[in-house]
Amino acid sequence: MYRTHNCNELRIDNVGEQVTLSGWLHSSRDFGGLTFIDLRDRYGITQLVFSMDDNAEMCEMARKLGREYVIQASGIVRERSNKNPHRATGDIEIEIKSFIVLNSSKTPPFTIENDTDGGDELRMKYRYLDIRREPVKENLIFRSRCSLEVRKYLGENDFIEVETPFLIKSTPEGARDFIVPSRLNKGQFYALPQSPQTFKQLLMVAGMDKYYQIVKCFRDEDLRADRQPEFTQIDCEMSFVHRDDILNTFEGLTKHLFKTLKGVDLGEFPRMDYDYALKYYGSDKPDVRFDMKFVELNDVAKGHDFSVFDDAELVVGINAKGQSKEYSNKAIKKLTEWVKRPQIGAKGLVYVKFEEDGTIRSSVGKFFTEEQLRSWGELMDAEAGDMLLILSGETDKVRKQLGELRLEMGRRMGLMKPDDFKALWIVDFPLLEWDEDEGRFFAMHHPFTAPKKDEIEKMMSGDFDTLKNLKADAYDLVINGAEIGGGSIRIHDRKLQAKNFTLLGFTPEEAEKQFGFLMGAFEYGAPPHGGIAFGFDRLCAVMNNQNSIRDFIAFPKNNQGRDVMIDAPDTVDKEQLIELGLSLREE
Repeated sequence: MYRTHNCNELRIDNVGEQVTLSGWLHSSRDFGGLTFIDLRDRYGITQLVFSMDDNAEMCEMARKLGREYVIQASGIVRERSNKNPHRATGDIEIEIKSFIVLNSSKTPPFTIENDTDGGDELRMKYRYLDIRREPVKENLIFRSRCSLEVRKYLGENDFIEVETPFLIKSTPEGARDFIVPSRLNKGQFYALPQSPQTFKQLLMVAGMDKYYQIVKCFRDEDLRADRQPEFTQIDCEMSFVHRDDILNTFEGLTKHLFKTLKGVDLGEFPRMDYDYALKYYGSDKPDVRFDMKFVELNDVAKGHDFSVFDDAELVVGINAKGQSKEYSNKAIKKLTEWVKRPQIGAKGLVYVKFEEDGTIRSSVGKFFTEEQLRSWGELMDAEAGDMLLILSGETDKVRKQLGELRLEMGRRMGLMKPDDFKALWIVDFPLLEWDEDEGRFFAMHHPFTAPKKDEIEKMMSGDFDTLKNLKADAYDLVINGAEIGGGSIRIHDRKLQAKNFTLLGFTPEEAEKQFGFLMGAFEYGAPPHGGIAFGFDRLCAVMNNQNSIRDFIAFPKNNQGRDVMIDAPDTVDKEQLIELGLSLREE
């Protein structure tokens, strides 16, 4: 056998045993008559000892081994004289009697260490080496454990796992589809699914009652740290349920995962209305680990001949508690430059400092009296030492800008504790979004989302303003400012679904061509149903206080959507294109 134990298995109780280990040479050290090798495998590291006095020839051979050589070594477990309390096997070492090289290794292009000298592109090119590093390896192990716990919880709650197709038809809503040509049906194309949405609804029509799937999804969209062209969802659907049935079930799943995998009790999840979230946090995924809610100042700040406020739709601010002393004029200037960056887009920043000595300093002090500024402080619960930060402009834009500033101040003030997890549900989203450029409505979630029950009549007969204000029976799960999952109660009536397609700009013929199979299924006794999809990669990242989902994906793409390890996408042979009935246009 290649090994009797793995490299994290031996302890002080094994002293005196004859053992065989196999793994990678992590590091080596020569000290006169002794050579020490740290042998690594997936499980951990064990120290090997070669002695010139015991076997000089073997010791010389060991000294010629390079990093990442794969070796098999046999010897006797003995107690270490210089123990390593930071390593699970740190009380013992192996006195080596024989070893063989199973495979040599070129010098790796970067060090296989926790803190490596390899950049992102280099590590992605050699991802199979990057995975040997402890942080990436542990992320993938965590992901595996998480998927097992998801299956365990849902299985115990009567969900059944059903696989749905990857080769489906393209639909016009949402992100761009990845298209796959059909050899057997030339001139026609499959699409890779952005989600299994219609299939899981069909499974409810089929009477499956509770479905789930840990499934790959594909979206051809611009990439960033928390977005990949292929990603994984925990996809779920339930029949004969109202919104609260779904929220309670998946609140339970989330609590189970955090408790089992992280030892964290999340407590109850508050439910926050979408409109409330935008008004007080400027985001539909607020980070509620800290307060710092928005306070609207139109009533006290407008009408004083300060055009920046008077000409604005909204004047709104936050109270940065205890920050008055922390921000000099130079620091405030830098903060102003920060909010004026194109990524934020604010035109400027107004501050009001409530100094420890009771005085007030402000960038708009010549436009407003001290009494007026003090009234702002009263509205915003300001105390000595606090600093108000105020923006103004168009309502939607300024709320988003202040939301970004709030998060930045939360980071600077140390209010985002990494071991603090705060989850909540955002509910009552708008059903529709009006796009001025397109001149039509889009679905806020997707075309199959049901309006709230008391909104159905308005949806069927309402005018433009009524339609703009329709509320959906939709919900998102947010943890620490990250959207972890989203879902809704679905439309299960053909007439209502057809009406929604009409509102979204589909002609009856287009709706029938794209989704006739689903609307036809609704005519055969479709039950009331709803569901949710968790971003599995993002959930793993948030649970481990990491921003990028790439480190929880074994072989991710870079920011251009390329797999630099296998060099994909790539060209295909001309013969293959002919077989598919395709030709490339020459530029």
